[in-house]
Amino acid sequence: MAEDPYKLLGVPKEASAEDIRKAYRKLAKKHHPDLNPGNKAAEETFKAVSAANELLSDPAKRARFDAGEIDESGAEKPPPRSYRQYAETGAGERYAYNGGEAGFAGENFEDLFSTIFAGRAAGGGTGPARGRDEHYALTAEFLDAVTGATRRLTLPDGQTLDVKIPPGTTEGDVLRLRGRGGPGRNGGPAGDALIELHVTPHKFFRREGQDIHLDLPITVSEAVLGGKVTVPTPAGPVVMTVKPRSDTGTKLRLAGRGVPAHGDAPAGALYVTLQIVLGTVDAALEDFLRTWKPAVQKNPREAMGGLP
Repeated sequence: MAEDPYKLLGVPKEASAEDIRKAYRKLAKKHHPDLNPGNKAAEETFKAVSAANELLSDPAKRARFDAGEIDESGAEKPPPRSYRQYAETGAGERYAYNGGEAGFAGENFEDLFSTIFAGRAAGGGTGPARGRDEHYALTAEFLDAVTGATRRLTLPDGQTLDVKIPPGTTEGDVLRLRGRGGPGRNGGPAGDALIELHVTPHKFFRREGQDIHLDLPITVSEAVLGGKVTVPTPAGPVVMTVKPRSDTGTKLRLAGRGVPAHGDAPAGALYVTLQIVLGTVDAALEDFLRTWKPAVQKNPREAMGGLP
């Protein structure tokens, strides 16, 4: 028998939908087969918590489970035979013999067995049932999530799914692949594969909504004299003009070079923050600075006041 879904997820019966979602995500990350290769116990735990989440994250199923109408696996529970039903049956019919064959509530064995086997032939007496949804996790590179890509997901049983990551995907987004979940029963449709995406951070880019931010190193010469510099963007490098006398912290905007347009969201911008890097300092530069006296002396720490 399957374990109580509330106990599996470690939440009380009065837990909110958000509490259930957080508990599932924590356990799914911990026990996912991709993070525990060859660990059968982790794989079974992952399957169990996924099934528990499928049941409790569906308000209708959760209500029916709490009411005792379905079990932990989502299967229908047979209605219990009440004492009233038994008591109201005629005394001679409770354990009646009909035509010399033992029966229950007026039915003989022939009728009883024909009903049982007919129910088995029909799949336990139930109609077509949809297969269960299967839950997986997939790690996407930062640029794959920004610009879109197709990546292959290996399932615990060795099968693979080609997953199309749409442009603009964010951490925690869930993709639904219809019909790629558990098989249906009695001719019912297959369930879906629900794939939660986790995005790895990038070494240089940072994302804020539809915009991308980048700290760009420039030389002292480029900062003072200006010039054209090559700037990496998610879609490839572009050439940008740095104005003369640009200081560290100067921010430039490249429209349309952020997250591509997708759905109702417009294309974002790339914000480039200049960072002056000295690089290798030679003797000529040192000699120049020893004798150079700027026309206007200004303390760059003046705005900090008397801070130690």
